[in-house]
Amino acid sequence: MARASYASALWVIAGLSAGVVLGILASLSGSASLFALVRFLEPIGAVFVNAIRMAVVPLVVASLIGGIVSITDERSLTRLGVRSLMVFAALAISAAVFATIIAAPLLARLSIDPLVAEELRKSATAGSSAPVSAPGLAQWFTDLVPANPIKAAADGAMLPLIIFTIGFGVALTKVAAERREGVVRFFSGLADAMMVLVRWVIALAPIGVFALAAPLAARMGVSAAGALLSYILLAAILTVAVLGVLVYPATVLVGGVSAGRLIRACAPAQAVALSSRSTMASLPAMIDAARTLGVPEQVNAFVVPLAASTLRVGSAVGQTVAVLFAARLFNVNIAPLHLVAILIVTVLTTFTVPGIPGGSIVVMVPILIAAGVPADAVGVLLGADVIPDMFRTMANVTGGIAAAAIVGGSRPGDASGRVESDGSREEDLWVRK
Repeated sequence: MARASYASALWVIAGLSAGVVLGILASLSGSASLFALVRFLEPIGAVFVNAIRMAVVPLVVASLIGGIVSITDERSLTRLGVRSLMVFAALAISAAVFATIIAAPLLARLSIDPLVAEELRKSATAGSSAPVSAPGLAQWFTDLVPANPIKAAADGAMLPLIIFTIGFGVALTKVAAERREGVVRFFSGLADAMMVLVRWVIALAPIGVFALAAPLAARMGVSAAGALLSYILLAAILTVAVLGVLVYPATVLVGGVSAGRLIRACAPAQAVALSSRSTMASLPAMIDAARTLGVPEQVNAFVVPLAASTLRVGSAVGQTVAVLFAARLFNVNIAPLHLVAILIVTVLTTFTVPGIPGGSIVVMVPILIAAGVPADAVGVLLGADVIPDMFRTMANVTGGIAAAAIVGGSRPGDASGRVESDGSREEDLWVRK
């Protein structure tokens, strides 16, 4: 799997590099034939973006409903589930807020010619409706509950759609089992089908990225390479920083493990994550790491697989940096209230990111739309995503191990399922029915 991931990453890098080189050559030479080739590639890039958008909404909705039903349908896991989700939410929110505080002022200093950015934005939004303006507080609050969830999905209003989906999923758990089963199977099948469709689209990423990068580089010239490099470095550095500033200290303080022991335990799983760029591929190593940290087996068996499926600490950082970079690239100003809405959508969306290479970028289209950024930006981000994705996956895996240690180390009293000196394990009373 790691070898295939490397090959895929190399092809995407090759597509991005070839597109940037072609675009810069067209920009510097003014060749009519090269510009004609660039214009020919533009609709191909648009088709690639549309293919991603086509799968995103069904994938997010179906995955979220499946996750809700799988968690709340197990009575014996109520307390453990609530505690786990609280830890997951705290880690994801903290990571997103940290990334926003650091990335926003740094990206504001990114040097991009305003005239070039304006031309790029006009070209990307040609034929679309006017850019979305930041709503007022009353309107923003009212729009959180969609009068028509189907219309919300069609409009790309992801936060109202997610709120509806959460309500629907929770309500579904209260339906009689025999009636619920068919609905759950439908959404499970839908999620599986969308995952297959996403894999097909991602397989075409080298072509799509090439077709999107060439027009971008032709418009921006040499500045395109510098802007993309700034994004890659910032995304990678901040993703590593959030581990040292938030994840490791929280695990040491709440989980009760030493920093050295935590770093050593996480290292094998981090190596798998960096090479495979897949959280799910790292799951066995994550379970071993949690076991090495002394996490009770009952907690380990529940929290680590759940974290591998839903917790995306790295994605909370990566998606935040990506949307801020895209907004800067396309010269879109984000008002403070609008930024709060984007943060909410980002954190909620991280829980539906598929555990595959590039999964965070695949589900970013609704976040971009919420920010008023053209969806075409997803192609640029995907093309520059190989290195950030490696570090994001490493952070996702580390966050999952940390969550297990925190949940396993923050149990009330002695009813903790701790390991006795003779190797036996006490009954974990706090997860009883």
